[in-house]
Amino acid sequence: MEVTGPADGPPAAAPARPRRRLSRERISRGLFVLPTLFTVGNLFCGYWSIWSSIRGTFERSAVLIVLAAVLDLLDGRIARMTHSTSEFGEEYDSLADLVSFGVAPAVLVYSWGLADFERLGWVASFLFVVCGSMRLARFNIQTHVADKKYFVGLPIPVAAGTISVLVLATPEPLVDRVFMGGVLALTVLLSYLMISTIRYRSFKDLDLRRRRPAWILPAIAVFFALVAWRPVIALAAMAAVFVSSGPIGKVVGMVRRKTTA
Repeated sequence: MEVTGPADGPPAAAPARPRRRLSRERISRGLFVLPTLFTVGNLFCGYWSIWSSIRGTFERSAVLIVLAAVLDLLDGRIARMTHSTSEFGEEYDSLADLVSFGVAPAVLVYSWGLADFERLGWVASFLFVVCGSMRLARFNIQTHVADKKYFVGLPIPVAAGTISVLVLATPEPLVDRVFMGGVLALTVLLSYLMISTIRYRSFKDLDLRRRRPAWILPAIAVFFALVAWRPVIALAAMAAVFVSSGPIGKVVGMVRRKTTA
């Protein structure tokens, strides 16, 4: 009986994947990781800020919180620009925000200005963490139903930035009891504003490509000039205006409704 062997010639090789397709897949994976790197940087700044507060380097701690806010702003923008948004990224970003804008500023404000109040200062700083976590949780569940033009409650990065700018203005530990009392009241006020239903403009509806008011470019130029000249004063003024804009807008709205009723 004749045994037949395999077909003549080597077996046909599997078709190679195009190099262009492989490069596109690598680029897409890299774009997916890029926003996460910014979120990790945000978390690292928050962790480093906590250690700086414990060691008494309050100015560095405040700068790190401001830097974390910049990274938090960039990771969302980059995710939307690269179409790499995901549920994992949103949840991870919230966890990083709780550390950088909840725990870190609470430790900073207690170590810098509330330690002399002992238990009362500890309670006020912990209240900031609790209200900040509630603010983040509410934001996560209202992402798809809330009005994009407004934030409901004071955003936690703004609350953390307000404390940080105040520390940058006077980086030495507080010794004046009156000033300490003002910081205590401010911490409680920021905590309340975060969980309140007061609306703050998000400016997400501002489209400078289609509508560019004549005053916008001079205003931007003046703002950057102030930041370059007196960065702490400029940031403090911006934080004060934004924090107060919510309550002022609510009072104005109540007055208008009463006058029209």
